[in-house]
Amino acid sequence: PRNARPLLLGLVLGITLSVSSSAVIEYFHRRRQRIALAHSELENRPIELRSDDVLHGVVGLIGNTPLIRIPSLSDALHVEILAKVEFLNPGGSVKDRVAVRIIDDAERQGLLHPNTGSRIFEGTSGSTGISLAMVAHARGYDATIITPDDMAAEKLHALVSLGADVEQVRPASIVDKKQANLQNIAKRRAQEFTDSSSTSSSVASLGDSLAILPTDHSHDARGFFADQFENKSNYDAHFDGTGPEVWRQTNGNVRAFVSGAGTGGTIAGVGRFLKSMDEDVVICLADPEGSGLYNKIKHGVMFDQREKEGTKRRHQVDTVVEGIGLNRLTQNLDLALPIIDDAVRVTDSEAVAMARYLVKHDGLFVGSSSACNLVACVRLAKKMGWHKGERVVTVLCDSGARHYSKFWNDEYLRTTGIPVDLGLVDDMLAS
Repeated sequence: PRNARPLLLGLVLGITLSVSSSAVIEYFHRRRQRIALAHSELENRPIELRSDDVLHGVVGLIGNTPLIRIPSLSDALHVEILAKVEFLNPGGSVKDRVAVRIIDDAERQGLLHPNTGSRIFEGTSGSTGISLAMVAHARGYDATIITPDDMAAEKLHALVSLGADVEQVRPASIVDKKQANLQNIAKRRAQEFTDSSSTSSSVASLGDSLAILPTDHSHDARGFFADQFENKSNYDAHFDGTGPEVWRQTNGNVRAFVSGAGTGGTIAGVGRFLKSMDEDVVICLADPEGSGLYNKIKHGVMFDQREKEGTKRRHQVDTVVEGIGLNRLTQNLDLALPIIDDAVRVTDSEAVAMARYLVKHDGLFVGSSSACNLVACVRLAKKMGWHKGERVVTVLCDSGARHYSKFWNDEYLRTTGIPVDLGLVDDMLAS
């Protein structure tokens, strides 16, 4: 019948629209799910550098370092030993992060202005000085670095090549009344520089770091004391940078973080960030011979037996391991003390053995503090009885290329009575 045809067409059209609408709704529903899933995965994924990213100079390369698994140690312990490869920073060490943060904060506070002839001063055993010299020149400043006279020759050559003015002095404790400490000399040089550059000046500070500010000419050349030991910018660099990177790269699966302390900034910043995300993360200090920090954590007293024996090879911390170990409290380390759960004492021979072991089994060529950190990772995992894939994260502070003349020099080690025995690591893993 004629009336049935429009009815049939209407029915077909209605069914078609209904199916089409359902398909459209389903499409957008699935699309929203994909977007939500991608967003969730993005938040938990490690930081990635795209091939088409253009970074701003050498400073743009600092941070976002990879996290790698150490196969030989992980397989032997049935624990995931993971290491942040900080020697891939452009200045070759973890200290690049500190250098750029110190200068950034000083500029934000108006304590430094680029291209004004201003100069940055610091006392350091090497790596921080190299990082400061690199970042300083990239940002329009000069650098003067005060170093100990027994610093590894490779670090001295790097400083000179980067255009830093280097003053070498005999290392002494910051409380030594007879000799000037590196930090005190650097602080004094900053003031002398400003005094010679301006007839009218005053002292200003960022945290406890020192800058000498002309009262009438804010863009005059000035000296700035970076003060890595006491400057909170050191801690902030790791709380705002390294710590969040570790958390993202592990998807929040971290059982422990292990680090030595040269100024205390790394273990304080990373440790406090990880604790803020998961209070059960174990924070462990790796401490070399001659340092008093181990006893400070374990017994509440800053003391090392070598102080009593009077047999120290050096005037500051008696070890072949450079860059970590302290016999005094710094403001950065003070931030770490409340969150450090344990400490491991590492001998020079253990650190030397670990470095050689990593080359032989993993092809990793690391510096002395990196080897010290990994010894502590092994000892902590064994002590805790972990063997089910628990993740222990540490830092590879710098590469072995900065340690040829001492830590990687077998002849030097023989003269100082430090054995080279890879069996120490085998025993450590098997015990």
